[in-house]
Amino acid sequence: MARGKGGWGRRTNDAVNRMAARVDDQTGKAAGRAAQAITVAVRLLRIPTAILLVAPFPFLVVMAASSISLGGTAGLVFGIVTALLTLVPLAFGWRRRQIVKAVAEPEALGTELGIMVNLSERADETRGVLEQLAGGGGSRLFSRLRAAWRGVTLPGHWIEGVGDLPNARHFAPPRIGITVSLTIATLWVVLISVVGAVLLAIAALARAL
Repeated sequence: MARGKGGWGRRTNDAVNRMAARVDDQTGKAAGRAAQAITVAVRLLRIPTAILLVAPFPFLVVMAASSISLGGTAGLVFGIVTALLTLVPLAFGWRRRQIVKAVAEPEALGTELGIMVNLSERADETRGVLEQLAGGGGSRLFSRLRAAWRGVTLPGHWIEGVGDLPNARHFAPPRIGITVSLTIATLWVVLISVVGAVLLAIAALARAL
């Protein structure tokens, strides 16, 4: 099994190296600068995103406990709602883990970003996205990335090709849109869980008295 995995890994690396050899200097430099900007931004966002990840769980625990205390149909309904809400930060945490892993090797990320430009068959348009990022990532990195990609025309097979790039694919459509959506959804879960925890705790307490 290990030999099979090693062979597959070598074949993948060989394919990436062949594609990287076709990246022109201008694209390679833009990709390298973009990779550095992305890496810095992701590392700066590690603590804020970790806080966002754990923030709703204390309130979700209160909601779950209160739902059990309520019992009956109401308790069941609120328990299901709590379970569904819990899935959002869990998905956000999985996405965060993938992105942090993707910037672990900035040089490899830069190589893949350059390949991604070539795969688009519209090098000037796609390179423009990287050049925008090279000016600085910032805390709104992913929102800026999603907005930048909206102005780029991509061929139908492009998403499939980018899917073979383990690091760069997290910063391209459709995954970049999923990342932004999960972040916004997790923010909403924090708000909903706070309100829900307070209301359900009051209801459970009133039922117990």
